[in-house]
Amino acid sequence: MASSRERSTPAKQLPDFDLVLFGGTGDLAMRKLLPALFRRYLAGQFPAHARIVGVARSGIERDDYLAQVEASSKKYLPAGLDAMRWTAFSRSLDYACLDATNASDYQKLAAKLANNPAAVRVFFLSTAPALFQIICQNLAAAGLVTAAARVVLEKPLGQDRASADNINQNVGAIFPERQIYRIDHYLGKEAVQNLLALRFGNSLFEPLWRRGRVRHVQITVAEELGVEGRGAFYDQTGALRDMVQNHLLQLLCIMAMEPPVSNHPDAVRDEKLKVLRALKPLLGADVDANVVRGQYRAGAVNGVPVAGYLEEEGIAPDSTTETFVAIKAHIDTWRWAGVPFYLRTGKRMQEQIAEIVIHFEDVPHSIFERVASAGANRLVISLQPRDSITLTILAKNPGETMRLRPVDLRLDMAESVKTPQLDAYERLLTDVIKGNLTLFMRRDELDAAWRWIDPLREAWMQSDERPKSYTAGSWGPAAASSLIGKDGYVWHGET
Repeated sequence: MASSRERSTPAKQLPDFDLVLFGGTGDLAMRKLLPALFRRYLAGQFPAHARIVGVARSGIERDDYLAQVEASSKKYLPAGLDAMRWTAFSRSLDYACLDATNASDYQKLAAKLANNPAAVRVFFLSTAPALFQIICQNLAAAGLVTAAARVVLEKPLGQDRASADNINQNVGAIFPERQIYRIDHYLGKEAVQNLLALRFGNSLFEPLWRRGRVRHVQITVAEELGVEGRGAFYDQTGALRDMVQNHLLQLLCIMAMEPPVSNHPDAVRDEKLKVLRALKPLLGADVDANVVRGQYRAGAVNGVPVAGYLEEEGIAPDSTTETFVAIKAHIDTWRWAGVPFYLRTGKRMQEQIAEIVIHFEDVPHSIFERVASAGANRLVISLQPRDSITLTILAKNPGETMRLRPVDLRLDMAESVKTPQLDAYERLLTDVIKGNLTLFMRRDELDAAWRWIDPLREAWMQSDERPKSYTAGSWGPAAASSLIGKDGYVWHGET
């Protein structure tokens, strides 16, 4: 009998679809979306008449676009390209030169889609949010919005609650909520879905997943990269809006939510919304006491010298935009009352990691030889650089004495499951085509997240204090260590 690591279930074929990529020559399309779709083609999921239409203002021909996609995809497909299979895949690719703001241009797109009106239509808007409204209005005017149409909105969804609400109202006037997919690629990661499986597929952890058993929780998403040529965009956004408002809060929701009644999309999203609404507001002086913002200066990452944020291209020389944020948050519910949640994200950090660390309470009375056991029991759910789950327990140290030491029980998903894992965008794109909304933000979720985030930004705008400086290649400002240190804890990985 074949072992579980040898068996694999063939991927189920997707329904017939037309996927239109606005921003089809952009970085996201070339680096993530098109390679992800090619991998799903290789997995046998494409129906015979599936089509992908890249849309951009570049006045190039289809053959030029195919050559551009192939050249780009080679960089992001580690196994390389099979020439024959790429040729077969490219038959489903098309291109339309289109000015998103010109309503008459949409007739070109309508002509391309006219011969398959029953197909699922996915409009992926990998553009500036300012174009979302006009694109949706022009799609409707061209008769392209059908009952089987879906629109995918890439972040950032607004700059604050008011602008996000404006986008939602304008897009919602064209597409019903059930046809709107607000994408956060972190929710497509296997490790995030493993957190759902860990929590709600096992009885082992449920009695421990609460106050009295959990001492504190840390959520870290750290990057080694800087702004990477996106200085003008990043300087208008910052770490709070680029990472905390979406990625970190979504991870917090999945970690802290109550068990949903089913895996129906709205059942899951209802419970996530309750977490966002239960977050204790941080206002005025509370922001100073519980939030640290930082900005990297020149340093070295992996031994390579790097410039400071203010020296990066596209950055204003007096910019106060934060590249690092650390927050101490509380969730005011019976399950989590009194348990601090520490959120941390930053650019030009010492390592690239994304992880959730649950620190459990110590035993009330130890009968063994004195040992530094504080925080010894912890569960680390790693999203990057490898998907893994590590449970640290205390076990006897070999020898005559009954002395304990920490031991790690580790599940490495790449080692334990040999079946190829889906990339985050592979999973999310197939979910859109299948009509599964579970891993996408609902409008009221987005509103609740901005409602909690906006007061932090407002407090910073009213303050004369600049972001705390930290050396590139470090773990961030010293104030972030003090934030957690004053409660008697340290950031995981800094010890």
